[in-house]
Amino acid sequence: MKPTIAAFRPDDERLADAVALLDSLGADPVADPMLAVEPTGAVPRGDADYVILTSKTGVELAADAGWATDGATVCAIGDATAARLREADYPVDVVPEEFSSSGLVSALRGDVGGARVEVARSDHGSAVLLAGLDDAGAYVHETVLYELTRPDGSGKSAELAAAGELDAALFTSSLTVENFLDAAAERGVRDAAVAGLNDAVVGCIGDPTAATAEGEGIPVDVVPDEATFEALARAVVARLDR
Repeated sequence: MKPTIAAFRPDDERLADAVALLDSLGADPVADPMLAVEPTGAVPRGDADYVILTSKTGVELAADAGWATDGATVCAIGDATAARLREADYPVDVVPEEFSSSGLVSALRGDVGGARVEVARSDHGSAVLLAGLDDAGAYVHETVLYELTRPDGSGKSAELAAAGELDAALFTSSLTVENFLDAAAERGVRDAAVAGLNDAVVGCIGDPTAATAEGEGIPVDVVPDEATFEALARAVVARLDR
């Protein structure tokens, strides 16, 4: 019998790719988008010494708006963001070994004192990045390129978890964890859904996501070394096979 695995990607090619991947791995995918992207129309500042992009979505919006680097040092959190920058013909100067806000702060700490640093991202970015850069002596400015909201109708995976019918869940950010729980509460099954996840295999991209889940009483079984959805999906399926 195929394992039932929930994916929470935004309802675009990312969700379609997630479903196709899970299907190819022999799973029964549950497509339950927990994030919707609402562009703000803002553009990264052009007078910064360093510009930080934290997601593929941010890169795409910046590129669509005609953003130019103007000689800034371009930093990306994660290989996926870096790859999308290169695809859009932008340079990539810094990618931290640890794909997280704290990892990027560590990579830049010794270089940004007195520098103007532009952080272009969603409205749910980690405060760790801004605080860490500020502590390093940078002049930090944040531009919100897009807002992340929970789509109407989300939460069918929460009902499956509450009924004990979900074998695994793939959380890609802290916000997907929070939105899953909000959707479960909206449907009146929050406690039961958390209990159901305790009996399922839970995978998270990154330690911050895992910490959010654990803080809500959801044990995390898998955090892949590579911070990509494909690595997450493969690791969770392998765990289920064991």
